[in-house]
Amino acid sequence: MKTTSRAGAQAPAAEGGQRFPFARRTVDGYLLAPFPWYGLDEAFTGPRWLMQVGTSADGSVEHGSTGHGDEPSVRNEQVSGEEPKEKFAVVVTVAAHPVRRLADGTGQLDATSVSSAAWLAGVGLLSVTWPTQMDHTLRDDWLEQQTETAWVLADDLTSSAWSTLALPVDGVPTPFHYRESEFGWVLAGSTREGVHVGAYGRGMSAYGLGFAMIKDINAYA
Repeated sequence: MKTTSRAGAQAPAAEGGQRFPFARRTVDGYLLAPFPWYGLDEAFTGPRWLMQVGTSADGSVEHGSTGHGDEPSVRNEQVSGEEPKEKFAVVVTVAAHPVRRLADGTGQLDATSVSSAAWLAGVGLLSVTWPTQMDHTLRDDWLEQQTETAWVLADDLTSSAWSTLALPVDGVPTPFHYRESEFGWVLAGSTREGVHVGAYGRGMSAYGLGFAMIKDINAYA
């Protein structure tokens, strides 16, 4: 799979139930992106907040995330059968581009695809997941294992792990690859505006969501 570096994925949240350290980051990085950002459409009336942007080896903005609903904490442990304590949906926007060389000629940047968005969304969900009753000393090993699994799943969007879900993007029904797990849901697709969109969440049904280009990213700050 040709995608952005895995090192550019979202960092895990702090332990002990702390909120994301990047949840209150400034809008500056988002304003540098040469592509449009996406979030939930106007049907969603809850809180909106910034997360972080990811950059390539040459410093250009490649992807970023916007949050909707409750700001999740990594210790959102859920007892089976209970309603999730936190309800959120995070939208990941990934610039669509082919393989290209760095300006200084020292290497090349990988192409991005829907799989890129799917993997970033999968890792994002893991970063706010703490399996019930898991000791904190084991979570790093668990996270590494599950991250590799997310990579494998994103690399084959035609596998039985994924189903197809049609959701509106800028008002147009758009196909998405969708999967659920005990930790939440992940989906990924493409827009007509030259970007790939991924999303992940918990406590909010993906089936009722719609996506739209963000007219003013400052509204999330």
